Amino acid sequence: MSLFSELQLQKFANGYELVDGVLMHQQNPEHFRIPHPVLKKHVSVGHFVELRIDSPRFSVHADAPEQCECPSCHGNASKPILSHNQPASLVPLAAQKVPSRGWGEDFWVKVLQRDDAVIKAVVDNPLYELRLHEVSLGDEIIFHSDHILAVHPTHRQEIVMGMDEADLKQLVQWLGTL
Repeated sequence: MSLFSELQLQKFANGYELVDGVLMHQQNPEHFRIPHPVLKKHVSVGHFVELRIDSPRFSVHADAPEQCECPSCHGNASKPILSHNQPASLVPLAAQKVPSRGWGEDFWVKVLQRDDAVIKAVVDNPLYELRLHEVSLGDEIIFHSDHILAVHPTHRQEIVMGMDEADLKQLVQWLGTL
């Protein structure tokens, strides 16, 4: 079965879905930045990328702040987003007790396979909302490059070094706009 077919069949519990980073950037370009498409084009096997899973089914709980700050864009969010700063396989992470609230969650995955813009990876964080979305450390997940929120800093130099002249020109032009 192709990765695209697997992506079409992939479902998460309780209405959870992977968040489209491109769409989020379009809706909030000043605060929510994502990697340029030329960087995402060069993500390959072994690289770590950040994704977000969320569900419109859950809302802010009564004891949660009315507005909170998104850890990715530092803008206002209608409900908190849990975040993992590093992949678990790179940095030993202390166990944390976080109550399951139905919040969104940013997490790292390690790329296993790529077919054009569709990517298969393994989840590399113990997720707090596991009970609700049923995505666990070590699970394989399929996503589109539009879902990528960040490329881990350890891969940026390698990616840039592998670019051809045209891709480097695009990257430099984009960096000049930031």
